[in-house]
Amino acid sequence: MTYVVVDACIKCKFMDCVEVCPVDCFYEGENMLVIHPDECIDCGVCEPECPVEAIRPDTEDDLEKWLEINQKYASEWPNITVKGDPPADNKDFEEETGKFEKYFSPNPGAGS
Repeated sequence: MTYVVVDACIKCKFMDCVEVCPVDCFYEGENMLVIHPDECIDCGVCEPECPVEAIRPDTEDDLEKWLEINQKYASEWPNITVKGDPPADNKDFEEETGKFEKYFSPNPGAGS
């Protein structure tokens, strides 16, 4: 098992999860984070830290797409080990669904 970040993170990017990860397996895109599934030790400490519930165990149904996305972009985006500032307008997107199709950016973030 591993954990994955799903589209609830897009344009919210709170980054509370980064602070608690003992193995630094988060990677930063322009408008979301992903978890490197090969680096995640399945400890689960990140999941309750996300205020928008964007982190899920890959054992849940229908997360194959997100496992692939996390794997792909974790190998392309920079590692992030320090919590940064979320987007100024992140509260506007917390309740929105279907964000991947509307807003996902494949561009890397700054990392740390």
